[in-house]
Amino acid sequence: MKIRHAVSAVALAAALLLGAPAFASPGSELLDKIAGDFVRMTLEAGEREPGYVDAYYGPREYLTAAKVAPRPVYLLRKEADRLQQLLAHVPDKQLTPDQRRRKLFLKGQLRAAQTRLAMIAGDKFSFEDEAQGLFGVRPVIKPLKSYDPILARIDKLVPGKGDLAARVDAFQNQYVIPTDKVEAVMQAGIAACKAKTEQHIKLPAGERFDLEFVTKKPWSGYNWYKGGAHSLIQINTDLPIYISRALDLGCHEGYPGHHVLNALLEEKLTKGKGWVEFSVYPLFSPQSLIAEGSANFGIELAFPGQAKTAFERDKLYLLAGLDPKTAKAYGELQEAKGALSSSGNTVAAEYLGGRMTKEQAVLALMKYGLYSRGAAEKRVSFIETYRSYVINYNIGQDMVRAHVHRAGKTEDARWKAMERVISEPTTPADLAK
Repeated sequence: MKIRHAVSAVALAAALLLGAPAFASPGSELLDKIAGDFVRMTLEAGEREPGYVDAYYGPREYLTAAKVAPRPVYLLRKEADRLQQLLAHVPDKQLTPDQRRRKLFLKGQLRAAQTRLAMIAGDKFSFEDEAQGLFGVRPVIKPLKSYDPILARIDKLVPGKGDLAARVDAFQNQYVIPTDKVEAVMQAGIAACKAKTEQHIKLPAGERFDLEFVTKKPWSGYNWYKGGAHSLIQINTDLPIYISRALDLGCHEGYPGHHVLNALLEEKLTKGKGWVEFSVYPLFSPQSLIAEGSANFGIELAFPGQAKTAFERDKLYLLAGLDPKTAKAYGELQEAKGALSSSGNTVAAEYLGGRMTKEQAVLALMKYGLYSRGAAEKRVSFIETYRSYVINYNIGQDMVRAHVHRAGKTEDARWKAMERVISEPTTPADLAK
């Protein structure tokens, strides 16, 4: 019973702070202690690697302490090992089914911390080992030539002759949103995504976001969650913004994507259960596979089949000053290009593994991802910054889609399954069940 006495004061303080029940089993109290130490360790790691912490809205004293005296990386690695070992000794029989899921979630987050801290210290991993350690999924890397049949199909959709990537670029340039209309189109896209989501998911009271346009970033859009059901959504204007991006970014960054996921986790787990580990989001963790996969799938959940093209044609094309009669052809191209998304995993694995030069990676993305040169160079910058994170968008999307579709064929059943994915302690293993 020494463990119970040692952690009960910490558990009580956290419970009172976060609004959770104050009395629990020894096993759940130990989970509370591990979770608190995990948050402290994560915040300190964020001081050692900028960008490691994507969001934090937990106890301010944790953040203050991390900034004042962050432990060196070698001690943080020992702390991650200690917490993982301590977690392994939490008896499942003392936990409810919900708490067992919490334990599994923490296990994955701690393994990711062990992997990332090792990388910060200079350890090298293969692309597959890195992805598995950080995100809980081992990617299957397909040879680039396996995408040739998809390119052949797309070749028939795009007018003209010659280099396919150049033709695709020329074709897509007809669908660029004029600069002076970008904000209006983006706001309309986000509003439509929110309206679709609100039909199926009750959003936290007072949820809101701010929209900001930025430059010189390796990504096209980003959600910075601030806590209190409030997000800052940034859109990068370095490259032309196509009409398809309005709903893509509106759903992915906003509804039912990152904004809704973070707001629901805060409401239901951080506040509702007092699970402090959900107040911090380490970017390099299985949480990102869930977040990116659900955000990408959220686009087709909100606008299934031809609904996305139809909404763009009827609402967004006019706002952007584009010809709605051409929407079908553009929509068919975007749908066909989706089958090429995982080719970026192969390019990333080859480039990061030293088997491609930077220029070869750019050319491979142009050929197999059908990027313009500027977009391909931007994508290589993303790969250099975030490395194996790229798998979360396509593998994560495939896993979330399969999981949600198994819930049933009706729209209601699928939205209910989606809500569970983004409001519970979901792990990659859960998606495979």
